[in-house]
Amino acid sequence: MVFKKGELFCGPGGLSLGAKNAQICNPETGNKLKEWRIKHKWANDFDPDSCATFRHNICGNPDDPSVHCGPVENLPIGDKSILGDIDCFSFGFPCNDYSQVGEKHGLYGKFGPLYSYGVKVLENYQPKFFVAENVGGLQNANEGQAFIQILLELQDCGYTLTPHLYKFEEYGIPQARHRIIIVGIRNDLTRQGIKFRVPAPTLTDPANYRTSYEAIMNPPIPPEAFNNEMPKHTDKVKEMLSYIPPGENAWYPCIPEHLRLKVKGAKLSSIYKRLDPSRPAYTVTGSGGGGTHMYHWEEMRALTNRERARLQTFPDDFVFTGSRESVRKQIGMAVPPQGAQIVFEAILKSFANISYDSIEPSFDTNRLKQKQK
Repeated sequence: MVFKKGELFCGPGGLSLGAKNAQICNPETGNKLKEWRIKHKWANDFDPDSCATFRHNICGNPDDPSVHCGPVENLPIGDKSILGDIDCFSFGFPCNDYSQVGEKHGLYGKFGPLYSYGVKVLENYQPKFFVAENVGGLQNANEGQAFIQILLELQDCGYTLTPHLYKFEEYGIPQARHRIIIVGIRNDLTRQGIKFRVPAPTLTDPANYRTSYEAIMNPPIPPEAFNNEMPKHTDKVKEMLSYIPPGENAWYPCIPEHLRLKVKGAKLSSIYKRLDPSRPAYTVTGSGGGGTHMYHWEEMRALTNRERARLQTFPDDFVFTGSRESVRKQIGMAVPPQGAQIVFEAILKSFANISYDSIEPSFDTNRLKQKQK
């Protein structure tokens, strides 16, 4: 079965690349089941650079009309003559108001209510399944009520939900990135026996986690790789970095007084923080100014965008469009494609009735109504 996928808030295409690469095998022969796959149908994002990146890499056509660039409010959701019908749907709805960093307005912020457009897609298209993604902080937004409300609205569209907090380093992603992913299977299909289960982590021992060193250095990034321009720093920044050991940040006590930051308030752990090459990277982000760009464990510099893309598991031939800052933002806001692929492959196995190792989800949807009361 080929599932035609629509997507909102597509960004540069992390979720879609994971869906595109998802494949399953016959458990008896080991042969790939090519008939079980996911195919891009349409996508939307408001950022022109992200849309250009998506068209180039996911569609293979810089002018592909299936990528609709503009505010989601203007997308003709429900008009199948424009968007076409879909079998599945994905949306990484904006996390700005749910993130642990920021003002944390939740449902009452500028971006918090945008999940409702995903609900609108489900109501109008009733796809066989959907995948929704957001930051771990969603669970606590508005004292936990935001997460419950979102789950209830998705459930009321006619879906059996499996929400789980995925710790991507446990799945071979070289980054401590923790994200809530909600998988929904349409209720009539659930009644037919199709049930999604959270795929079990592939790495249970932290000693076996994939490290930032492995991701960036094995194999070395070719000099001619796209989006690999070296960042420039002042002599003062480079001197300060020389006093910061791997894994430490700008508040390391051995930094000389004249090089210390004159910053009041919380000592954010990611400010001028250098990677520890023996561990997965800390979370790649798309926001922030100087001092938040992730720093090499050995060289006196921030990472290149291609190095950041490797931590996010984008392949080297995935070309990001736009300025250096735009590319940095696109990479940081994306879903790691290899992490998404694991989830989509578990969904395909669920539909193909192929068993796989699984764990219990981190949130019990049977408690939704009770929690709401």
